[in-house]
Amino acid sequence: MSDEKKDLDYYMNLDWTLIEGTDLDFNGNPYHYIEIKEIPSFAFCAKTQEAARANYKTQLKWTLMVMLSDPDCVIREPGEPDEDDIDWESLCP
Repeated sequence: MSDEKKDLDYYMNLDWTLIEGTDLDFNGNPYHYIEIKEIPSFAFCAKTQEAARANYKTQLKWTLMVMLSDPDCVIREPGEPDEDDIDWESLCP
């Protein structure tokens, strides 16, 4: 992948790991959320699952634009391990 420029379009087309769920707001009303495993700061909420799925990519685009503007920011791509994926028990005696 070193020859391909990793720009906004590249990241928008990755197969991100979506974490979806339902919760209650402060008034007890249900809402649906989508998080992205590889971007721990990402969360998008909507009143319905359909609305969340239809609209989360707009927020993903804004999030990636901010991340790409920071030269020190590392964007972990789907399939890349993070600290939570490390089997510490097998590494430590």
